[in-house]
This record gives sequence, C-alpha cells and structure tokens, in this order.
Amino acid sequence: MTLIKSISGIRGTIGGHTGDTLNPLDIVKFTTAYATFIHGKKIVVGRDGRISGPMVRDVVCGTLVGMGYEVIDIGLATTPTTELAVRWHEADGGIIITASHNPTQWNALKLLNREGEFLTAQDGAEVLRIAEAEDFDYAPVEKLGRVVKDDTMNQRHVQSVLDLRLADVEAIRKRHFRICADTINSVGGIILPELFKALGCDFEILNGECTGQFAHNPEPLEKNLQGIMDKMRQGGFDLGVVVDPDVDRLAFICEDGKMFGEEYTLVSVADYVLSEEVKVNSEKLAAGTPTFHTVSNLSSTRALRDVTEKHGGKYTAAAVGEVNVTTKMKEVGAVIGGEGNGGVIYPESHYGRDALVGIALFLSSLAQKGCKVSELRRTFPDYQIAKNRIDLTPETDVDAILVKVKDMFAQDPEATVNDIDGVKIDFPTKWVHLRKSNTEPIIRVYSEAQTMEEADELGKKLMQVVYDMQ
Repeated sequence: MTLIKSISGIRGTIGGHTGDTLNPLDIVKFTTAYATFIHGKKIVVGRDGRISGPMVRDVVCGTLVGMGYEVIDIGLATTPTTELAVRWHEADGGIIITASHNPTQWNALKLLNREGEFLTAQDGAEVLRIAEAEDFDYAPVEKLGRVVKDDTMNQRHVQSVLDLRLADVEAIRKRHFRICADTINSVGGIILPELFKALGCDFEILNGECTGQFAHNPEPLEKNLQGIMDKMRQGGFDLGVVVDPDVDRLAFICEDGKMFGEEYTLVSVADYVLSEEVKVNSEKLAAGTPTFHTVSNLSSTRALRDVTEKHGGKYTAAAVGEVNVTTKMKEVGAVIGGEGNGGVIYPESHYGRDALVGIALFLSSLAQKGCKVSELRRTFPDYQIAKNRIDLTPETDVDAILVKVKDMFAQDPEATVNDIDGVKIDFPTKWVHLRKSNTEPIIRVYSEAQTMEEADELGKKLMQVVYDMQ
C-alpha cells in the first residue's frame, strides 16, 4: 500500500508492519510543504481521538515550530471545530489530524486555508509539488515558533450552533428529547454531550470514551450500527444519532430502530431550512426575488432536488468532493448543501460539513412539527441507492471508457448526461453515475431508483455496457 496523496492532504496507515505508509518522515515532509505554501505566521492544529493522534500531533507541531509558526493546539476537536477555530483565531491555516471514517490504524493530515476551508485543487496540487521538490527552509534558532494550547474551542463551537438563526433552541428544550448517540470512541463523545445538555435533551452515549479503540467499523453505515439500532428498538428514545470519528458525517436512527437513511440527513435539514427561508422571505419571493438554491454532489440522492423544487427553489449538482460542493454553493449562493454521506454544509455557520449543525437543525424541525422521526421520514420522496464497482486492470484507459459511455447515452432522448465528474446519466425516474477512483483501477457505479432492485438492475446494466467495451 502506498501513501495516499490528494489535494486535501495525505493519508496512510501507521504501525510497525510492512506496508504501513504514514511515518514521521512523511508527516514532517508534508507539514513543511504546507507551511511553506501557507507562508504565514499562525496555524491551528486539532485532532480526533485516534491512538496515533498524539504522535502525529507532536510531529506536526514540532515541524511547524521549526518553520517559525505560532501553533494553536486546540487538542481533541472535531473537524468542523478545527475549521471554525481557524477563523476565530484569525490564523493563516489549519491542519486536522484525522482519517475520518477509516479504521483505527489509519491517520491523515487534512489541510485548511485561512477561511478554515479545504484547499482548492490548485492549491493542493502546489503543496504536493513543494513536497516532492523538498526545497525547504526552516527558521533560524532565534525565530523558532511556539505552541499555544487553547481548550475553549469545543464550548465556542457549541455556542455558535445555539446562536444560529434557524436553531429553534426554545422549541427543542420544550420537547425534552431523549437521544441515544454512538460517538465511536472519538471526539464526538466529548462534544455531543455538551450540545445535548445545552439543548435540554436527555441522552445516553454509546462508545463514548475517547480512546481511539473503535468499538466497530467507524463508517456510519447500517451494517456497522446494529448496537445502537438494537438499543433503539428497546424503546425509551426519540432519536438515535451516529457520527464518525471526526464528527463531520451524521446519520439518524428512528425511534423504532430503523435507519432514517444517511442520504436523508441532508434532505431533512434542507427541507427545514428551505421552509423557514420561504416563511421569512415570503414578501421578497412574491416580488420576484430569485429562488433559494441547494447543492449536493452528483452521487447524492435525487430527493434533495425534489424537496428543493417543492419549496420553489433550484437544485444544482457539483462534482464529488467537499471542496467541489462548497465552491458550487458559493457560486450559486446556496442556503444549504452537502453530501449524501450525511454531510450537512450550512453557510450561515461555515462552509464545512458539521454534524453539530445538522443535529440542531434536525431537532428544530422535529420539535416544530411535533412528530416522530419515522413520521418525518415518510414525508420525503423515497429512493434507494445501489453501490457497485467495476474492477479493471491497471493499464485500462478508464477515461476513454467513460467517453464512450457518454457518447452512447447522449443519443438517448430519455437521458440527460452530465460529465463534470465521470459520467452521470439521468432518466425520468432514476439515475446512474460512473466515476473512476483516484487511488485504484476501478470505476465506482452508483445508481438510484424507487426500489433497490431497480437501482441495482440499472447499475448492473451499465456495468455490462462497460464490460462489453473492453
């Protein structure tokens, strides 16, 4: 396995085994390249609860000090907390030490600009170029930097969520929700209890100790969440909440123990935000003011488009990747956006996926409607997404295959083809998206329809088309 380098940072496994890829030398090299690129004075560093976190933090902070930076070490913090901390400290950038939903042995450096947002593709490529060149200059001894610790960012993050215009804290407190949350032995176990207390919720935390010893696969998918689903089925809770180790992804579980659907996290929050914006801006809308916009990536559910259009808004699709979604959101002035993996991006807070924001807005909607979570879920269009993959040989020209697929369906009068990221083919009641992997010779095939059988059938049909081309 090789070190995975991308525009958003570097990622690899840590340990003493052959094939482990993220070692202290790599960490020094890429931290130095990033600090060289930033060319500033102050950088924020935060980390999730992974076992390797203290080691990686020490190497990162030591390297930045050697580059002459003042390092604001905010300690154990979520990805969105670190993003916000960059702005609050008026820093030149930030490094998040997290491998997100990857298993325990993984860790990564995620790189932020001075806005607390992920680097653009162009900026990320420049960091990689600097790292490869290894033409580094470190600070002379009299100009070495220093590390300043700040343990107030979690509290400030929670308060910023309470202060959001559409966070109906009063209504939430009146409902006195009972919540069961799985925080997968990472930083969610530190910050979510603070949020729940502030919102007046009773709660029970599963896997709440921030040890980095994940009790199950940390990706918040149904197959990994039987523990909390069984707990919900026993009764006594209004809502189940699940986050990943760095708390930028969010999944809900209904009061009966059934999954709300990770794709529907964004759909439900967007429905609430749009309904509130329509209420507040009814006069402007009547006067012909442009409609409200939403954005998600091409592989996310069509339900967001349906909900947006129900409120008179306009939906736009972006290429896969958080930075692509936020770029498109800024371009169209979206009031809400995100990704179907449970990532809610609410610009009034910041341009980053934030589970705390998602929880507060979802509870606001639930409190105002006075319904159960399962009842809320039934108010949305119901789609199913099938996920498949086509394994290819390393020498396969994937781009040429995708061009052929695009040309084939461009002739279909019932199909609309989008090629901003791979090839997505929209049909009246379903869609399929083919996208090549950046790290291995495969094509990911996502398809959506009104039943899982129909979605899988559509995906398999396109897979056969690709096989026939080889």
